[in-house]
Amino acid sequence: MGRKVTVATCALNQWALDFEGNLQRILQSIEIAKRKGARYRLGPELEICGYGCWDHYYESDTLLHSLQVLAALLESPVTRDIICDVGMPVMHKNVRYNCRVIFLNGKILLIRPKMALANEGNYRELRWFTPWSRSRQTEEYFLPRMIQDVTQQETVPFGDAVLATRDTCIGSEICEELWTPRSPHVDMGLDGVEIFTNASGSHHVLRKAHTRVDLVTTATAKNGGIYLLANQKGCDGDRLYYDGCALIAMNGCIFAQGSQFSLDDVEVLVATLDLEDVRSHRAEISSRNLAASKVSPYPRVKVDFALSCREDLLEPPSEPIEWTYHSPEEEISLGPACWLWDFLRRSGQAGFFLPLSGGVDSAATACLVYSMCRQVCEAVKQGNQEVLADVRTIVDELSYTPQDPQDLCGRVLTTCYMASENSSQETCGRARELAQQIGSHHIGLNIEPAVTAVVGIFSLVTGRRPLFAAHGGSSRENLALQNVQARLRMVVAYLFAQLSLWARGACGGLLVLGSANVDESLLGYLTKYDCSSADINPIGGISKTDLKAFVQFCMERFQLPALQGKAQPNQPTQGRQGSCRRLALERAAVGVGVTSPCPQALWQP
Repeated sequence: MGRKVTVATCALNQWALDFEGNLQRILQSIEIAKRKGARYRLGPELEICGYGCWDHYYESDTLLHSLQVLAALLESPVTRDIICDVGMPVMHKNVRYNCRVIFLNGKILLIRPKMALANEGNYRELRWFTPWSRSRQTEEYFLPRMIQDVTQQETVPFGDAVLATRDTCIGSEICEELWTPRSPHVDMGLDGVEIFTNASGSHHVLRKAHTRVDLVTTATAKNGGIYLLANQKGCDGDRLYYDGCALIAMNGCIFAQGSQFSLDDVEVLVATLDLEDVRSHRAEISSRNLAASKVSPYPRVKVDFALSCREDLLEPPSEPIEWTYHSPEEEISLGPACWLWDFLRRSGQAGFFLPLSGGVDSAATACLVYSMCRQVCEAVKQGNQEVLADVRTIVDELSYTPQDPQDLCGRVLTTCYMASENSSQETCGRARELAQQIGSHHIGLNIEPAVTAVVGIFSLVTGRRPLFAAHGGSSRENLALQNVQARLRMVVAYLFAQLSLWARGACGGLLVLGSANVDESLLGYLTKYDCSSADINPIGGISKTDLKAFVQFCMERFQLPALQGKAQPNQPTQGRQGSCRRLALERAAVGVGVTSPCPQALWQP
């Protein structure tokens, strides 16, 4: 009698609406799982179409192409002899659901719709989907003809049910359901489900990994069981970065940990676990067994398949491990950097353009690009051919192999110090020194002729010439003149981003990077349409307090002495501003993002 099961979960870098690419990554993950001996493979939430489709979920084509990918998976020989659990949108009785489609050997076993939708912070699932509210109930789902032709099935179960294989019982959760006060795994566990699966589309927030791991380990410690968590990874085209962290746990212990930040598009975790450990753990908890005797049963879908082998006595089980967490500074250095890489390689641009002021915020943004270059070089060193191909495409050099982060940074990052009559030699020197140390292509220019020309137009029309406060002008004059400088920097930044590579005889354009931290966005303390109005803002979800700690981290980890003095010891944050910082960081999680003017912004320099 078999007891040991080998199961697989994965983290995939799926692209929204990239149906062909998503299909290939799903097949690759299944192939890896089978090669490692797994009999069950779990994938991320909505992996077929990509999580961040937004209003494209309203389009019939999104449903159609998802069904076409499902048909290809059902027909593929790669999916034979392994239970495959994939995510896609499904229309049932003219209602759109976020579903798991579980199939085996060309037959669909169950379509399980999501019952608790995420609708806070960055999530808006109720805009596109309806939760399944009929607990422990199923209906017949009439398959579309293109799927019937493949499976030779007319209907399949649709709803809240579990799978009963020859040797165990498997129940599904989808992302948010793990985070709700009454998670389905509680009653499923009491009803005899031994393996729980959770397909997630969970984005990165500083310190979120601690909460995610605690939820899984606590759930399996109290109720026993094996828990598989899959998650999307990378940037699928939106402002969010999905941070992987796939895991496999049993009875409160972690047995497999996936990377939180990685440039690998496909990552598969496999563990071999003994079902008898689950059963003996549960048998010792009398309060759990008393509750189990009163629980309402789940509908069971019988599956003529076993996850274990008859002769597994000598099969070595996986050993528990300690979860390794990143520090907040490491998370900042890795998460936004991975997001920048995904955004760059999918944008078709040749790099980034960063106005470097000599201050903390722009220095932190430059360090993120440098961290990106370090990760790219490390991935190439480890043999990642996809990253190497992307690098060669970006730099437009088919024989280039990045080995030195400074060299790569010089190819993909252009920094620019835009001086005016109010600029100091100190900030100019700091910007130039940091650019030299990270290796960026640096430009120094003076925008004073442009400022003089714009102010001259105003004087020509009105007959009056505004002055800075230092020269006797009023506060209105002073603010207006400072804003003219700031906004002209934005115009110059976009001009150089579009044409600086042309002037150097290179192909492509550059993405303009912003440097506005979350405190400035929350308080409205920024100039509209200045350098904060860029293409993307990689520090848009990070507070000034954490940025200073990050700059200190970069100075020590990356050996960048130019950052000395930028990161002063943090002062305790107090009052409403401190609450805003922490709330924005831990809960709002606006993260990296495409920038736009803040509606509440004050016109501040």
